[in-house]
Amino acid sequence: MPSSPLHPLHPSRPSPAPSSAQQGQADVSGGEPLTPALSVGFVLLSRFTLLPFAAFVDCLRLASDEGDRSRQLRCRWRFLSEDGAEVASSCGAVISPCEPIGGRHGQPFCDPRQFDYLVVIGGVLGDGEEPDRPERNRPERDGGTLDYLRHASALGVPLVGVCTGVYSLIQAGVMEGRRCCVSWYHHLDMTRRFPAVSAVADRLYVDDGDRLTCAGGAAAADLAAYLVERHLGRAWARKSLHIMLLDGHRSGDHSQPQPVVFDRIEDRIVRRAVAILEQHLGEPLSVDELATRAGASRRGLERKFREAFGVGPQKFARDLRLRYGLWLLYFTDHSVTEIGERCGFADTAHFSRHFRSAFGQSPSRLRRDPVGREEAGVDPFFLHVGARLGHR
Repeated sequence: MPSSPLHPLHPSRPSPAPSSAQQGQADVSGGEPLTPALSVGFVLLSRFTLLPFAAFVDCLRLASDEGDRSRQLRCRWRFLSEDGAEVASSCGAVISPCEPIGGRHGQPFCDPRQFDYLVVIGGVLGDGEEPDRPERNRPERDGGTLDYLRHASALGVPLVGVCTGVYSLIQAGVMEGRRCCVSWYHHLDMTRRFPAVSAVADRLYVDDGDRLTCAGGAAAADLAAYLVERHLGRAWARKSLHIMLLDGHRSGDHSQPQPVVFDRIEDRIVRRAVAILEQHLGEPLSVDELATRAGASRRGLERKFREAFGVGPQKFARDLRLRYGLWLLYFTDHSVTEIGERCGFADTAHFSRHFRSAFGQSPSRLRRDPVGREEAGVDPFFLHVGARLGHR
């Protein structure tokens, strides 16, 4: 047998040897046993989300073998939990068996160096949670898991946070000075809980060297394909996605689908800018900052907005915040003053003046309009916002 190839990201560390289940497995041409080119350990948190986990591991499975035979030849994966017990997903499906990560009562940790990546799959954060109630079913309650992530980080093992798995990476203290990607749905919660963290929700995943983070959902397949292409080659990544009936590999900077009424925007820059504005409804951005974050010049962004909406980005942003204010007016019991502050207006008079100009009536009078209340309820974005903020 030839000597094991060097680890792709850590030249001084050899790739892990095949597990006992793989010993003697021939490659697809009937030759010598294969040493997996990609080895992944999945750290499953309680109530993890099933879709991103399944999308990620299935991409590995289909790249690992020919056809749909599922042998762990080119890729290898194992499922880990804090105590080795089975782990239930948020939908009730259970993954078993799992291997313990160890570390308790003097027990050694499961050696993370056998993996090219440790992928943390997070999930539901809690029922009716509040941002200031960290004890309620939060990822950080898994103290042993956080210790394990710190241990892996100290050994130089790349860490991947999928869905709310990034919360655990932050809690473990291994994301300092790093950018991270989070779903638009969790962006508000994350920025409130971790204001020092640079979180983005306008793309599918972020590769920050030995820290990779993914918004979750179907984007986990894109991140998995990205890693398969890095370690096995583009053909194997394409093979997986084709069998999964996915139409090609989306890059990390591909915009997240956003639940807005403006779902017919064709221009990529405009879509990204709108997504950024949605994430900062209570903290207005300057046009220059918006243009920088969207990847355009100020003049170019203004031109694109006028082509798409007939107004510039500044007016568009103000109108979006006013629509949010209308929703809050109908579906929460916050005062007009509180709503104006939540929507980023300087004071009540400033908010009321622009509100009347946009909707033809004062906030107080429109709040009593039952017809308007029904029409406002169809906006899916603000319904999601209300659910995240605990509005009634």
